[in-house]
Order: sequence, then structure tokens, then C-alpha cells
Amino acid sequence: MTPEDDRPPATARAGSGKAGSPWALRVALALLVVVSGLILWATNVGLTERFSENTRVRAELRATLYSGQLQSELQRNSVVPMMLARDPALITALASGDFANTSARLITAQKDIGAASIRLLDASGRTVAATDRQLLGTNYVAAPYFVDAMRARDTVFTVAPSPHGGFDFVYSRAIADSAGTLGVIVVGTDLSRLEQSWAGISDAVAVTDSTGQVILTTEGRWRGLPLDEALDLRPAPSAIERAFQVTSDWTNPPADAWVKGRAVMQTETRIPFRGWRMYNFTTYDSTRERVLAVLAMEATAFAVIAALAFYVLSRRAQRRSVAYMRESADLRALNARLTREIAERERVQRELRVAEQTVQQSSKLAALGEMSAGVSHELNQPLAAMKTYLAGARLLLDRGRSDEALSSFQRIDDLVDRMGSITRQLKSYARKGGEAFEPVDLRAALSNALTMMEPQLRARPVRIIRNLPRKPVMVYCDRIRLEQVLINLLRNALDATKAVKDPRVEIGIETGAQAVVTVRDNGPGVSDLDKLFEPFFTTKKPGEGTGLGLAISSGIVADFGGRLTAHNAEDGSGAVFELALPLYDPDGGRADAPLAAE
Repeated sequence: MTPEDDRPPATARAGSGKAGSPWALRVALALLVVVSGLILWATNVGLTERFSENTRVRAELRATLYSGQLQSELQRNSVVPMMLARDPALITALASGDFANTSARLITAQKDIGAASIRLLDASGRTVAATDRQLLGTNYVAAPYFVDAMRARDTVFTVAPSPHGGFDFVYSRAIADSAGTLGVIVVGTDLSRLEQSWAGISDAVAVTDSTGQVILTTEGRWRGLPLDEALDLRPAPSAIERAFQVTSDWTNPPADAWVKGRAVMQTETRIPFRGWRMYNFTTYDSTRERVLAVLAMEATAFAVIAALAFYVLSRRAQRRSVAYMRESADLRALNARLTREIAERERVQRELRVAEQTVQQSSKLAALGEMSAGVSHELNQPLAAMKTYLAGARLLLDRGRSDEALSSFQRIDDLVDRMGSITRQLKSYARKGGEAFEPVDLRAALSNALTMMEPQLRARPVRIIRNLPRKPVMVYCDRIRLEQVLINLLRNALDATKAVKDPRVEIGIETGAQAVVTVRDNGPGVSDLDKLFEPFFTTKKPGEGTGLGLAISSGIVADFGGRLTAHNAEDGSGAVFELALPLYDPDGGRADAPLAAE
């Protein structure tokens, strides 16, 4: 296959060159949709806030007008009792008990003043004259407006529940002469006319007294209730109404209150009369209508732009389909060529699988060699010690000292057990964790390791300097594997001092945040610290070491949650190995202890 055969046909290259344009149009269309959505959202938020603020301002102006009307009506009726209380005809009628023309006089005053009703009560609370003649003879001795007027010497305003529902707003004043109090004049104020006028303009209006009770309202169900309870009276909407409410709540600003199941904004106006307050509730309908009108125009404009973009895309897609039909023949040729290439690749893959199997077999042989070397490395020390003990036992038996020979045989038995433990623990290099973890005293573990190293220590003079604490230093680990690590460090230190004139090995245990075992020799040091803990790396001569000891020891210490490090002494007098392990302290304290040099 020539390089010219690998190049796609001219028609294919031309088609691919045009392919980028439709994608650009699609991206532009997606951007148009995103931008239009953002513009519609921003328009909705901005216009809603603006129109809502305008609606709130108009509601506040209406509330000011309503409160002025209410205050004017109350003030106009407040002077009527004082005028009638000074009327000589009423005073004479009460003093003489002649009420023949009194009711007619009250009716005339009602027409002139425009009061809702006027009643004249004698000192016993009995109605002696009234604009409503059906009330004549009715006794109101227990009525609040009668009791308060008899006690006071001024006009009294009273809001009393009406027997027909709602409230009566009454001004009353005592009528007196030189002999004393003769009766009470009661003037009723009709505020229902104001409620009717409010209902035709506002969505809902409520007036509360100083206790928060609704006394005037365009919503009949609210009358006599606290405002909070009145607003909670929401009819149960149907499923369709709930759907409209959810849509309305999503598009409207946060509602101040709810009236007839609709979200409304609430404006509050203070009326300078006995702590009264007026609340005006306005729906967002007008605001939504104006906002939706603007949004509809914007959405229409974006829809027209999107339709034009779709038209352009469809025309370009039609042209591309024609080009694709012309390129189909070239694609069939490419398909045949690809089939040939796939067959060639399958042949190469079969050869690769054969090569991989060869590499896997080589890896297995290498792993087998590594395991054999590790077993030999870890069992050399116990075997050497057993040889020494056997030689000593033979000499003791020849001399008839069988008891001492039995002691040597016991040590050999212990070494056999230890060799079994070592073979079980050699897998620690290939796996994590342990199965025989227990609290171990580092001092005892070091003592056992020195006992195991006794044959090598006797072979040549080496000065051992120990710096150990007086108290136990407890760590949580596997005792056998810990002794295995310590023996490996001691053996490496002895090997490093073979060519030194005055060999010396310093062993120390320190406690702080961790327990640290330090093994220091006065040998030549380590030349390559970076590769020290890698498998099969050794600084010894060929045949003297396998390079697995420190790698296995590092893995064992990592299983214990510790760390094994090495560095050369600052004065250049040898290598320093540090074994750091977490302290085991069930009580949670620090295992600090003073040091004693040996």
C-alpha cells in the first residue's frame, strides 16, 4: 500500500471541509436559545420588580385615601353627641319625662347631620326616644356605651358587636343638668358605606383595632377575627387551580399574604385613631399582565430568529445529503481497504499473545527464583545457630555434661520452631497484614534478636553498645517478624564492619510520639540510599547477599504501621538505620521513659 493510497478521496476531503459549518450553526442556535432565555429571565425579573413597585405605590396612595375617609367620618360624628347633650329640649324632656316630640326631633337632627342612628336613654338605660321607633322601650343598661358614658363626663366611643353581625360604632355622652345625670345620648356611625366603596376598587381591605381584631373589612369572613387567623382562611382549591397557583407563585415575587387563594402584596397604614391600622391587599394580576405582554413580544422575536436559523440549517443539510451520496462510492473503497488492514492487525495480535505468554512464563520463573533466594536468606541465620549449638552439645556430651547439652537441644528446638514461623511469614513481602499481632516489648524483642546473633558475635570481636530505657516500650505487632527485622539490621551492621579495625555497633531505643529503634555502625556507610530498599539491590560482593533482606524488612515494618529509613552518619562514621513504630498504650498516655546506657 503506497502513501498515496492512505489519503482520503478528494470528495471526502471536500465534504469534511464543509462539515464544520453546520456545527457552527448549531452552536450559534444553542447560544441563541441560551441568550434568549437569559434575556427573558432578566426582563421578567426587572419588569416584575418595577411594576410591582408601581403597584405598591398606588396601593399605599389608596390606603392613605381610605384612612383619610375613615378618619373624616369618625371625626364628623364625634361632635354630634356633644351638640345634642347641650340641646335644651332634650334636657327638658329628660327632666320632665315628656318625650312626645323627642323622637321627631332626633329624626330631624339625623337628617341634618347624616348620622346612622340616634337614641336617647334615660338614667335607667331605657330608650325613651330614637330615630328607629322600634327600639323604644329597649333597655341598654348593660351596654358598654351606656356604662362608660354614665361614668365619664366626655364623649365616649365604643365598638360593640352588632346583633345582625359585624360591629356597631357608637358615640355616646351623658346629659346632665344642675340636679345630676339625666340620661345618655347615643349616636351610631355607619361605616359600612366605606366598606362597600373599598370593595369596588381594592382586592381586599381590613381595619384592625388596637388588639389586632378585624372590625372593618371587605371580606365578611374576616370580621371579628385576628388578622393572622383571617388570612389563614384560604379555600381548598381544585387541581387546576393549584396548578395555576404554582405557576403564579413561580413567576410572582414572594407573596406578603394570601387572599382567596391568590398571592397578594400587603400594605399597612397607621390610622391616628385609638391605635387602628388599615391593611390593603393587592393581587399581582395587573403586574403579570403587563410583564407577560412584554415577554410575549420578546418570545415572538426570538421565535422568528430561531425559525430562520432552522430554515438555514435544513437547506444546508439538504446540500450535505447530496454530497454524501457522491461520497458513498469512495467510502465503500475505504471499507474494503480497512477490512484488509483489520486482517493484518489480527495476525499481529496473535503474535503479540504468543509473546505475552512467553513473558508471563519468564515472570513466573523470576518470582520462583526470588522466593527461593528469600527463603535461603532468612533461614541462614537459624541454621548457623543450630550448627553452633549442635557442636557445643557434642562437646558437652563427650564431657558427660548431659544437663547442659539438653539446654542446647532445647535451643535447637526453639530454632526449629522459629524456622517454621519464618517460612510462614516470608509471604509478608507479597501481601499486607498479619495474623499474630500482640503487644510486644521492644527491649525483649531486641534481646531475643541478640541471642539469635550470638554465634556471629562470638566469631569476631564486635563492641555492642546498647542505650535502652528502663521501662518497657510496648508496640503492637507480630513478635516473630519484628525479631526478623531486628536480626536483619544487626546482621547488616556486622557485615558492614568486617573491614573496620575497631568494629562497633550502637543500638538505641527512644520514645516520643513513636518508638524508634536506631542501629548504627562505624562501617563505610551506604553509597546509594535511593535503591537501598529495592528487591535484589545489594552492596555486598557476589555470593554474599541476595538484596532481599531490607526489602522484606521494609514491607514488614509497613504492615506494622511504621517506617524503616536509613541515612549515613553526619560525621561520615557509618550508616544509621531507624525503625519507627507506633506506641501501644491502652490508657492513651505517652510511653516516655529515662534512658540508661550500657
